[in-house]
Amino acid sequence: MSPLLVVVPLLGLVLGLLPADRAAASSPSGAIPPGAGWVYPVGPPGGPAEVVHGFDPPDQPWLSGHRGVDLAATAGAPVRAAGPGRVVYAGPLAGRGVVVIDHGGLRTTYEPVAASVTAGDDVGAGSLIGTLEVAGSHCAPAACLHWGAREGERYTDPLALVGAGPVRLLPLGARTLSGAPPPVPPASPSPSVALVWPVAVPRVTSPYGLRVHPITGERKLHDGVDLAAVCGAPIRAAASGRVTGVGDRGPYGLRVSVDHGLVRGTPLTTSYSHLAAFSVAPGQQVRAGQLVGRAGSTGLSTGCHLHLMLYAAGRVTDPLPWLPAGATTATSYLAKALREGYRR
Repeated sequence: MSPLLVVVPLLGLVLGLLPADRAAASSPSGAIPPGAGWVYPVGPPGGPAEVVHGFDPPDQPWLSGHRGVDLAATAGAPVRAAGPGRVVYAGPLAGRGVVVIDHGGLRTTYEPVAASVTAGDDVGAGSLIGTLEVAGSHCAPAACLHWGAREGERYTDPLALVGAGPVRLLPLGARTLSGAPPPVPPASPSPSVALVWPVAVPRVTSPYGLRVHPITGERKLHDGVDLAAVCGAPIRAAASGRVTGVGDRGPYGLRVSVDHGLVRGTPLTTSYSHLAAFSVAPGQQVRAGQLVGRAGSTGLSTGCHLHLMLYAAGRVTDPLPWLPAGATTATSYLAKALREGYRR
C-alpha cells in the first residue's frame, strides 16, 4: 500500500478529532477570509511560490487524491504559519513531521516539518513553526512543503487563502481548469434524440462557458448549465441509466449522478446539483423523465435552481447540444432575477 494512502486517513483524524475550542479564541468570527493577512508558508511571504503539484481532491473521501498543494522549497527552509491561529498538533505522523493549526472553522496542515512549536502555542500569520524536511516529502529526493486546508469535513485549496488559487467548482471526476476555454464536445449529437429536459419548462439562466462567478467574482469555467426551477420543483433524469452517486458534494450541494451508458455511441453521465432532496438511491435504475430529486439551493448557490452537468466520454461538456431545442435563455443574469424574482 502506498504510504500516502496511509498518511491521508491518519491526517484526517488529526484534522477532525483534535479539540478546536481553544483555537476559536484566536479567531472568534470563524474562518479568516481569503487575503485577510494570510501569507505563503514557504518562500517570500507575499509569494509567489512555485507550485509543484496543485490541489486535486478525490471523487470520494476514502480514495487517493491530492488534498493540498506541494510548494517547492529547499531542505531546512523556514516554514511559517499561513494565518493566525493555535497549534493543535506538532509532531511525527506516519513517519513524517506534521504541524496542524486551527484558525477557527478552518485548519491548515504543513508537512514534512521539523516543528519548532508545540500544541497549544498561539501563532500569527508568518510566525515560524519549523523547518522543511526531506524525509516524507512528496517531491523526494527534492524537498517541498505539502500545505493543506480543511473546513469541517471538506478539503479546500489552500492557495485560495492567499488569493492565488481559485475557489473551484469542480466536477470531481473529469477536471476543469478555471480560465481555460470550454472543452469541445467529443461528438456532434442529434439533439432531438439524445437527452430530455430535466425540468418541465426549460429556461437557461446561466449557460456553459467562461463567466464571472456570482459569488466569488472570479472569471472561470461554468461547468454546466443553470436551469430555472422553483424550490421543490421536480428534477427528472435526462435519459435512462443507473444512479452512480447520491450525496453532498461540497460547492455543488446535494447532487445525483446518473450513468447513461452509450448514447449515440458516446458514454454519457449527467449530474443534477443544488438539490433540496433525493428521490433515488445509488445503484437504482431510472428511466428517462423519472424523478431523481427536488430543486433546491444547497451548496454554493444564490437561489433555487438546477445545475445540470454532462460528462461525454469522461469529459465535462456543454449539455445544450445534447438537449432538444426550444429552451429560453435569459439575456442577463440580473434581468432574469429582477423579472422573475429568481436568482441563478
